[in-house]
Amino acid sequence: MEKNYPIDTTLSDVVNKKCPILCAMDVIGSKWKLPIVWYLHEKENTRFNELKRRIHGITHFMLTKSLRELESDGLIKRCECISTPPKVVECSLTSLGKELIPALNELYAWGQKVMRNES
Repeated sequence: MEKNYPIDTTLSDVVNKKCPILCAMDVIGSKWKLPIVWYLHEKENTRFNELKRRIHGITHFMLTKSLRELESDGLIKRCECISTPPKVVECSLTSLGKELIPALNELYAWGQKVMRNES
């Protein structure tokens, strides 16, 4: 005899991508996006090359790709300053991007705790 189990709507939401966690991970889930947001939080109007120097291991391609995706998702704004050649690109957080900072502060503190437990 086959049993009829009730459908777990939370599981259905995860499978159907209606889950807020999956939505958030779509926006910030790549390896480089959170470090980019973190450094933009530390210093408004950061230039592309300064971000590249601060984020160890990121390639020019991945920084460009991540910045474009973050801009598309509304977390950062890019400003191209065309005062003198070469063109200078500066980035800063939008109000939506700034809303992420309290969660990043908690994640940072949690990461410190994990690192202490590993040593």
